Amino acid sequence: MALFLYNLFLIFYKIGIKVASLKSNKAKLWLKGRENIFAKLEQWRSQLPEDQKIIWMHCASLGEFEQGRPLLEKFREKNIDHKIVLTFFSPSGYEVRKNYKGVDEVFYLPIDSKINAQKFITTLKPTLVFWVKYEYWFYYLMALKKKYIPVILISAVFRKSQPFFKWYGKMWKQILQSFDKIFVQNNESVSLLQTIGFAQNTYVIGDTRFDRVIDIAKKNVPLPDMLLNFVKNSKVIIAGSTWEEDEEELVHYANTNKQIKLIIAPHEIDDERIADLKKLFKNSILFSQLTDTFINEQVVIIDNVGMLSNLYRLADVAYIGGGFNDSGIHNILEAAVFGKPIIFGPVYEKFAEATQLVEDGGAFSFTNALQLEKLLNTLLNDEVFLKNAGEVCKNFVYKNGGATNKIMEYLYEKRLLTN
Repeated sequence: MALFLYNLFLIFYKIGIKVASLKSNKAKLWLKGRENIFAKLEQWRSQLPEDQKIIWMHCASLGEFEQGRPLLEKFREKNIDHKIVLTFFSPSGYEVRKNYKGVDEVFYLPIDSKINAQKFITTLKPTLVFWVKYEYWFYYLMALKKKYIPVILISAVFRKSQPFFKWYGKMWKQILQSFDKIFVQNNESVSLLQTIGFAQNTYVIGDTRFDRVIDIAKKNVPLPDMLLNFVKNSKVIIAGSTWEEDEEELVHYANTNKQIKLIIAPHEIDDERIADLKKLFKNSILFSQLTDTFINEQVVIIDNVGMLSNLYRLADVAYIGGGFNDSGIHNILEAAVFGKPIIFGPVYEKFAEATQLVEDGGAFSFTNALQLEKLLNTLLNDEVFLKNAGEVCKNFVYKNGGATNKIMEYLYEKRLLTN
C-alpha cells in the first residue's frame, strides 16, 4: 500500500509540475532542465574510461548543497582520484550552482521511477554515493543497494513525525536499509532510529554546515568598497533570506529609525519581488545600482545571489528570514560564525541550532513589529549585551565544527576512496 501511494504521489507530482509551469518560472525550469537529461549524462560519461571512479552527491536544493559542499571541497583538497558528479532536484539549487567548479559535472536528478533510477545509475556507474540530509527517493536508493554501491547519508536529522517511525513505515525502513552509514546531527536522531532497529550503522557527527561557515569566515573575502562606504560609522542590520512577512515587520523599524542602515537580501530576487521591496522601503537603492553617490540612502536591496554569507560580517545585528513561514527560518549559522546576534520570527522549533542559541542567549525570537523594535533597540543601544550575544553565537559555531573530517576519517578507514 505504501509503495502504491508513493507511486501515486509521483504521478500527481509530475502532473502538478506541468500545470504549475503555465505560470511558475521555477516549474518551467524544473521541466526544461530535465529535457534530454539522459542524453547529456550519456555524452558526459562516454568521454571517461569505463572503470573511472565516480563520486555522486545528491542534494535536494541549495541549502543541502551548502551542507555537502565542505565534503566536496575536502575531496578536491585531498586530490581524490575520482570524478565528482553533483545532482539537484530543485531549480533553486541547480540554477545557482550549475557552474560550480568544485565538481566535474552538475545535473538535474530525473524524477524517481524504477526505469529512471535504473537508467541513471547504469549510465553514471558511480562507485560511491552521498545523500545529503533528506529527500529519500525510493527507486534510486533501492537500485543502488541492489548494485552494492556504497551510499552514505550525511547531516541527517530525524523527527518522530516522519514516516520511518509510523505503523505504515515499512517502505521507509527499506530506504534506511539502503544506506551503508547514516551520519546524523544529534543524539535525538540516534534515539529515534534505535526504536526501529537502526542504531548499528548510525553515528553522531554533527552538521557539516558548521564547517562550511567556518571556512567562509576564515577566507575573509573582501567586500565591495561602496558597501563599506555605505555602512561607515552607522549601526547596521543585515536581513538575510527574507520573505514578504519579514519585510513587513522590518519596515516599521526602518521608517522610525532613519539613522540605522539596513541591507536586505531577499530569498527570491525576481523582478516582481525586487519591485515590491523598492515600493515598501522608500529610501532604498539596489546593490546593482549602488555607487558612492547613494551613501546617504538608508536601505540597500541585494539583487544578486551569492553575497549574503559574507555580508553578515558587516552587521551589528542579523535578521534571518523565514520565521513566519511553515517551513521555518533559513540558515542562521552564516551570521553566527561572525559573532552576530540573531533575530528571527516565531517558527524556528525544527532547527536545533536556533533553539539552542535562543536558550543560550545568542538568538532572539519575536512575533510582531513592536517586539522586534524592542529587541533591536535593546541590542543596538547596549554594547555589552550586543557583544555578549554575539560571542555566544560565534563560540557555538566553532564548538560544533569538525563533522567533515569525521566523515573523511570513516571513508579512509573503510577504504571507500581507494577501492
